[in-house]
Amino acid sequence: MTISDYAAYIASLPRILAGAAALFRDAEGRVLLVEPNYRKGWALPGGTVESDMGETPRQAARRETLEEIGLDLEPGALLAVDWVPGEGRPPIAAYVYDGGVLTEAQFGAIELAEDELLSWRLVAREDLPHYLLGSLGHRVAAALDALASGTGTVELENGLPPKRR
Repeated sequence: MTISDYAAYIASLPRILAGAAALFRDAEGRVLLVEPNYRKGWALPGGTVESDMGETPRQAARRETLEEIGLDLEPGALLAVDWVPGEGRPPIAAYVYDGGVLTEAQFGAIELAEDELLSWRLVAREDLPHYLLGSLGHRVAAALDALASGTGTVELENGLPPKRR
């Protein structure tokens, strides 16, 4: 196979997007959410994995946390991987990492990326569905369950466990 044949083969393969986020909590178990200015709803700190630049999902979660809220923290365990189909875009593989429990000093040091975020807040688990739209709400709930149970990473499809055939 020539180099041009290989390049054509690679160009013909299906594409997916990848995103990564960190699940931060306070001592009371509330979840840190950020409010984007470019779409409805709230989100976890995170964003697109720059895979063309060789970035891994774990590296993206750390970079996005630093860019969005100004905290440079190594992500903990991988809590969830979610396959999210889309209309008008390729599917997204969404990774959620344990960001840990932040201290009052860390919360006080948060600096929002004003070009993409309007605000942040701590939200109790029972209130998350009011803030997190679509599969994201299910994904965060599943990540919290995985964290609480200690059973390891959960596999999701559109925010829910896959149906066994």
